[in-house]
Amino acid sequence: MEKALTKVGSLKVGGLWISKKAKEELSNITEDLTTFSNTVEEKAKWIFNKLKGKQLKSLPDLLREYNLPPGLFPQNVVCYEFDESKAKLIVYLPCPCEVSFKDSSVIRYATRVKAILLRGRLTGIEGMKTKVLVWVKVTSVAVESSKSDKVWFTAGVKKSRPKDAYGTPRDAVRVEEF
Repeated sequence: MEKALTKVGSLKVGGLWISKKAKEELSNITEDLTTFSNTVEEKAKWIFNKLKGKQLKSLPDLLREYNLPPGLFPQNVVCYEFDESKAKLIVYLPCPCEVSFKDSSVIRYATRVKAILLRGRLTGIEGMKTKVLVWVKVTSVAVESSKSDKVWFTAGVKKSRPKDAYGTPRDAVRVEEF
């Protein structure tokens, strides 16, 4: 009898473990489907706007309009989306890549860079790193005024770089991983 109860008890524990694992897997699948769905929706909006003839500015022109250096992103940008109502900018690149700038700084980009684009600021950045002995996530880029000759990068610490180093989009070099 004791052995039978032990077996039933172990089945319950095993069943709980399986149930927990199943819930975790289902949760992961749900997250993946949501991400995929959002990406498809974003791309569909972009294609729809293209077909409608709604002309997007070039990314360098958009950055200039917001008082940011036009060469902040590489030349090989596939496309970008900008939702003015939410100030949400998403930049798509064909692969993880990095750019070396005139001031010897290096920025690495993921295949998708997300940020909030405000006048003179790019904040809440996801998908951009800079080399400061080690690779550090860039969280914001700012220009204090249109007359300023400095760009401020926040990557752990706030550091200024010459604005003219980011004057034009540069060629990117493919990297294996972001």
